[in-house]
Amino acid sequence: MIDPVWQTALAYLIGTIMGGQIVGWLRGGVDLRTQGSGNLGATNALRTQGARFAVGVLAIDVIKGVVASVVVPALPGLGEPLLDRRQQAYLCGVAVAVGHCYPITAGFRGGKGVATLAGVFGALMGAALPWMLAGFALVVMLTGYVSLATLMSALIAVLIVTCFSAAGLFSDAGAFTLAMTALVVWKHRDNLRRLLAGNEHRFEKAMVLRRWHSR
Repeated sequence: MIDPVWQTALAYLIGTIMGGQIVGWLRGGVDLRTQGSGNLGATNALRTQGARFAVGVLAIDVIKGVVASVVVPALPGLGEPLLDRRQQAYLCGVAVAVGHCYPITAGFRGGKGVATLAGVFGALMGAALPWMLAGFALVVMLTGYVSLATLMSALIAVLIVTCFSAAGLFSDAGAFTLAMTALVVWKHRDNLRRLLAGNEHRFEKAMVLRRWHSR
């Protein structure tokens, strides 16, 4: 019984290692919580600090998702395992995402979990990740809305699990995907309101397909 508890707790703590804080410290004390949207994620880093800063944030947040979902479940146990390795990996994936979104080390003000979840999905559901990334890129290049692209990626993950997983949504992968989609939607609730109101932030430079089509 103790293994799922300490491994899940460790995955959460890994999630609280915020790329935005680390890169900000390396860059002389930049605090993303006082910049732009106040979010510690890569999108706010890109908008306020530029591409190099954002790439550093993205890399750290993706890597910690991989470490928490692959390395932590493989650590030696303290007794008879309650869950199998795959189930524990999904549980650690949830924990690292929650740690990123609500880090105790940053006053529970973290990011939106997108980069960290990309690392988790890449490690545990690698076949789905290219489709999720393709959907994300297509929506961004057409609309410029990163939030809409993120929600589209989550929907694609749900569709892939529903259509191609052996037990569909009634599986460990299905439960994980639904839980993480719910987290993504919750963390983007303000973006959804702005999308509906027509005043969501738009990444104009990324709209290459729309500019090409309008020529």
